[in-house]
Parts: sequence; C-alpha cells; structure tokens
Amino acid sequence: MRLIISEKANAAKKIAQFLAEGPVKDGKHRSVPHHTFQWKGEECVSVGLKGHVLNPEYPEEYSNWQKVEPSSLIDAEIRKSVSEKGVAEAVRALSKKADAVIIATDFDREGELIGVEALSLAFEANPKLMDNVQRARFSALTKGEVTRAFDELVEVSRELAAAGEARQDIDLIWGATLTRWVSRATKRYGSAFLSVGRVQSPTLVLISERERERRAFTPEPYWEIEANLQNGEAFTARHAAGRFKEEEAAKAAYKSLTETARVTEVKEKSATRPAPIPFNTTGFLTAAANIGISPSRAARLAEDLYTDGYISYPRTDNTVYPSSLEMREVLGQLKRVEDVGQHVERLLKSEKLSPTRGKKETTDHPPIYPTGYASKKALRDDQWKIYQLVVRRFLATLSSPAKTLRTTVRLESGGEPLVAGGTVVTEEGWLAVYPYGRRADEEMPKLSEGQEVRVTGTELFSKETQPPGRYGQGRLLRVMEDLGLGTKATRPSIIQNLYDRGYVHDDPLVPTETGMAVAQALKDFASEIATHEMTSELERSMDEISEGRISKDSVVDRSRDVLREVYDHLESSQEEFADIVWSGIREDSVLGPCKKCGENLTIRRAKKSGKRFAGCSGYPDCDQTYSLPPRGEIVPLGTLCDACGSPEIKVIGGRRPWITCIDMQCPKQEERRQAAAAAKAAKEAEAKAKAAAEAEGGAAEGDETASKATRKKPATRKSAVRKAPVKKEPVEAREPVKSTT
Repeated sequence: MRLIISEKANAAKKIAQFLAEGPVKDGKHRSVPHHTFQWKGEECVSVGLKGHVLNPEYPEEYSNWQKVEPSSLIDAEIRKSVSEKGVAEAVRALSKKADAVIIATDFDREGELIGVEALSLAFEANPKLMDNVQRARFSALTKGEVTRAFDELVEVSRELAAAGEARQDIDLIWGATLTRWVSRATKRYGSAFLSVGRVQSPTLVLISERERERRAFTPEPYWEIEANLQNGEAFTARHAAGRFKEEEAAKAAYKSLTETARVTEVKEKSATRPAPIPFNTTGFLTAAANIGISPSRAARLAEDLYTDGYISYPRTDNTVYPSSLEMREVLGQLKRVEDVGQHVERLLKSEKLSPTRGKKETTDHPPIYPTGYASKKALRDDQWKIYQLVVRRFLATLSSPAKTLRTTVRLESGGEPLVAGGTVVTEEGWLAVYPYGRRADEEMPKLSEGQEVRVTGTELFSKETQPPGRYGQGRLLRVMEDLGLGTKATRPSIIQNLYDRGYVHDDPLVPTETGMAVAQALKDFASEIATHEMTSELERSMDEISEGRISKDSVVDRSRDVLREVYDHLESSQEEFADIVWSGIREDSVLGPCKKCGENLTIRRAKKSGKRFAGCSGYPDCDQTYSLPPRGEIVPLGTLCDACGSPEIKVIGGRRPWITCIDMQCPKQEERRQAAAAAKAAKEAEAKAKAAAEAEGGAAEGDETASKATRKKPATRKSAVRKAPVKKEPVEAREPVKSTT
C-alpha cells in the first residue's frame, strides 16, 4: 500500500478523487478521515494533516517566565512535541500497513518541513519506509496538475525542510528570549506581555519612525488659485505657478484675474497604459488590501480557494507565467464566471495570447491564476471578492493595453497664466475587465487657440504642506519585501501580530504609544533587532540552506551569537528600557479628564474579576469609575462627548471599530442601543422575508414539476402524484483555515 500524505484534509480527498482508477472508499482512523483507492494497479491511502504536526518548544523546566533566566533560552535544547495527536496517531497507524510514502504537502519551505515532520512519525511506526519515499510537487489542486505531479515524482528536499526548520528555531530562540526579557524588565506577564521578534520588531520600528517624522513635521503655508471657467461646458483651471509660497504674491495674482480668459495653447497627447503583470504573493496581497481585505485575511481566503481547486498556489514570488501553462484551457474554465464571460470570449477569439511579464521569474510555482470555475453562490462574499480579483487580474494580463488622451489647455486672464487639463480613456483594453482603482474620465470641452471663455468664479486657497503618509497594509508589505523582512508566507501574520499585541491600530497603521515606546527602547538599547539588516541577512542564509550551500546548524548557531550580544546590551540598560516602555503604557491608558475632579481617567483592571474599567487617578480623593467594553482594543481619541462631556474612545474588535463615550448613562448611549436593536430587527426581518420568498419559489417549482408529471401520466386511484424535490445549491459555510505561519 502507498500512503499519500497531504497538508490538509480536503487536499487529501481531492488527490484521491483525481488519481482513483475506480471508486474511492472513505474511512476514518478515530476522527481523522482517509481515502482508499486504486492507482496504477496499487492500493493507495490518502490522508491529510492539519499543517504542522510537530512544534518546536523548550523542555518543561524552562516554562516559568518569572523564575527562569531569559538568557538560558539562547542555548537551551529545542525539542519537538506532537501538536496534533489525533493526526499523528493516524499517520503512525496507516504507516504500519504501508510499503511506500508519497509526500504531497505544499511545495515551499513550510510545506517541505511539514512533510518531513510527517515522515518522522511514519518512520517511527515503520522504519522500512525510509528507503521508499517520494515527493509530488504541484502548484494547483486540479486533476491535470495532480496527475502530472504523481507521474513525475521526485525526492523530498531535506535542504528545503532544513531551511524551514532553521526559521522555526531562530524565531523561537529570539522571540522567547527577548519577549521574556522585556516582560521581566517591564513586569508585564500573562496576557499583558509585550512581544519582541526578529521580523516583528524592525517592522514596528518602521511604522514608529514614520509616525515620529509626522510628529516632527513642520507644516509650511502655501496658496493656490483656481478659476471656474465656462464655454458651454464648465471646467476648472488653476494658476500655472502652482503653489505660491508668498501670500502677497498669491493675492496680487488673484486680484489680477478678470471676467474672461483667452486660450493661448491647446495640446493633446496620447499615452498607453500597459496591462498589469501577473500576481505574485505580494502583488496579490497589496491588491486585496486596496479593496479592503487585510493581508492576513486575504492569505487565509486564498489558501481556502487553493485547497478547493479554484486558484493556484498563493505563495509565490513569480511574475512570469510558465510556457507550460495552457492559457486557452484556463480561459475555457472561466467562460461561466459571472460578469466576465464576454471578456473571456473576446480573448478566446484572439489569434495569439501574449501575457504580460514581470521582472521576477522563478521555477517553483507560477504566478497566482484561476484554476477552476466557481459560482458566486458556492462562495462566501469575501471568498468571491478574492476569486474575482484573481480571475480579473489573470484576464487583464492577457488583454491589450489601455489608451488614453491627455488634453492640456493654457489660458491667460488679466496677464496671469492659467492651465487646465483632463484625461480620458480612448481604448479600454485591460481596464474593461480590471476596473480596480480606475479613475473617472476628466472630459475637457473643445477649445481652440485665441478663443475667449467666461470666468464665472475664482478662489484663493490657503493650504499647508502635509506630513509623509502612514503605511497602509498593502504599502507596508511592499516595503517589508524590499527590505527583506519576513517571507511572502510570514509577512501577513507579522502585520497581524502588531495589531494583536496592541502595538498598532487602524489602516493606515497608527502606532500606539506603547508601540512607539517599545520601538524607541529597542532602537536605543538593542539596535540589531530594530533594523532590517540582521533579519534580512538571516533570510538570505535560509535561502543558502535550501540550496545546500550551508548547514542549518551553522545558521542557527550564528544567530545565537548575535542574540547574546543583543542580550548583553539590554541587560546593561534594563531600568532605562523599562522607563521608556512604561511611559508609553501609561500614556495609552489615559482616556481623558475626570468630569468630577479634572484628574486623568485611566484604564485599570479589577483585582478579583480582572475586568477592566476607567478609574480616576485622583483616587482615593475621587472615586469616579466607569465600566468599559469587556472585549476589543481601546484607543483614546482625545475628544469629549458633546452630550455628556465624558472622554470618547474607539473600540477595535469584531467586524468593525466603533466609537463611544465611556459613560453608559449618556443619552447618546441609549440612542446607540436603540439604533443597534433596530438594525438587528431589520436584518432579522430581511432574513425571514428572504427565507419565505425562497420557500414560496421552491413550492412553486414543485407544483410546476408535479403539474407536468400529472399531464404526462394521469394519476389513478392506485397511484398518487409525487412532487419533485426542490433542488438546493450547495453553500459552503465552513470557517476559514487558520494560518500556521
């Protein structure tokens, strides 16, 4: 028997269905499903894991954060423990009956490591398997890709797995050592601990440094002049000088404008906008962020779509489609996809398909592309958005360039030069199928040199220069990639960790005072972990491990040496480090002034229940308290409620953030509760109406079917007419797979 080990249960089932030369027999080892079938005349059993089956951890004697010296973790032994006992038992049990093993996990560092972990369990149960192990590598869970992969089995890459294991070990050593040190220095234990990591920390520093630039920014005043013009059609022009740095010069130019303007020049310039390049992981996650889906969520959704066979493997650096990819075959799968059928048909009629190419070309996986048809009914709303994004991007990469026409008009009024302009799309090309971020056309009226137009209004604007913008999640992903921070697989979870630890909030990312303080303390006393150089060098070393040029142990040992230096620097400045961090923690806890005495209201926790509340810092002289929401991150807004005068906060948690004052007796609170109740009632009524409509439609369908059946074969006293059962579309309602990175 051949044992086929996949990364997830649904992948194992699909592989069995694709390869089976007859029926597939489903079974279970306790609660773990497996699938038995015949392939190439041999019995095969396909079983799925749940990601990593082994986890690196320290021995039990190192578990006490307060008693164990953090520095002892640097050289402590790292052991592997079973993280999924049921899955491990199933692998061992099936391995005892196997003659050979085929690893069919995802083809990347983590996937190879997961496969090697599973092999260690298989070898424990059946050492004879060591001489009969093969690897199936594929980039899409489709019948064609899986069949090809199993026809071209290769060896497991121990080097690639070692690179993944090196990352695991280094992240554990650095994260555990420094997180415990910071927790001890600041006396923050339990759920309030402050985490530090070799990728997380330099990313936090990036965000915090941008915030410091914004706070240090001194705005400079400038002035702009606009004129509203009319020539049958209204349009707007601005002064050709653009920004005036001197107010007097701006006022003088503004006063010179008259009631008419004369056209001095009209220029038209055609331009071509090339179609976008294929999606690699960073490009995809950035595009998803631009439509409101966070990188961590987009990564989970893409993983779901991949394992369901709708898109190709979503973790790739490649931006060049391989020559082996049958474009017309892929297009054939997409003809029925809602809203894009006409674009697919147009492409299929093309004599030659010429996809765009990016600069990055790799041989492990192709760019992300759709691998199968999905209906809107079969997917959740967020899954459908991601599927549509991938489908439309693929079609755009095969489409013709878009063409635009830019019209620039120069005018003169009262001796002052004005300029107006607009751009319109003359040939949609790829924009017809990929409208994300498309700007509306700016139509300009037909004008000619020497023509006079009316000036219907003028405005002098006083403005200020703006500080550099904060990083949005999409932009931050690209910066992390450029600096070598993390990998395509880990960057989304790194950003999510910053939110989860309360270091940042909102998007674009705003660092909390605690986040700013941790970043500053690391910069001051552990600069090695505050910059990207060290961690990007380690990432390069891991690539060298996967290529077999250096050993895993040498890279891990070198990282331990660097960590010792960092630790020594921190130890010599523990008090100063803690002072900086606590200044940020205290600032984040201040909600605003107490209405009763004017002192600060701060976030506190009850000793017995652990529940948080707002208490006055003037206690015991002032005993004013307020209840606070039990869940979600609380962000002070620095504003007061106009109804009751209490501080206002933003609560981040659940589906969307919400703003409230802290006084539950405020009239606005009652209004909010009533509005929420009304919204809930409306939603329930809508759901009931929809269910009733569907039931009525189903009954009508059944009546019609029965009527037809009656006409075809009239009922007699001995035979009753049966209604045909109403068919229901399958709706996927499972939870998204949790990321293991």
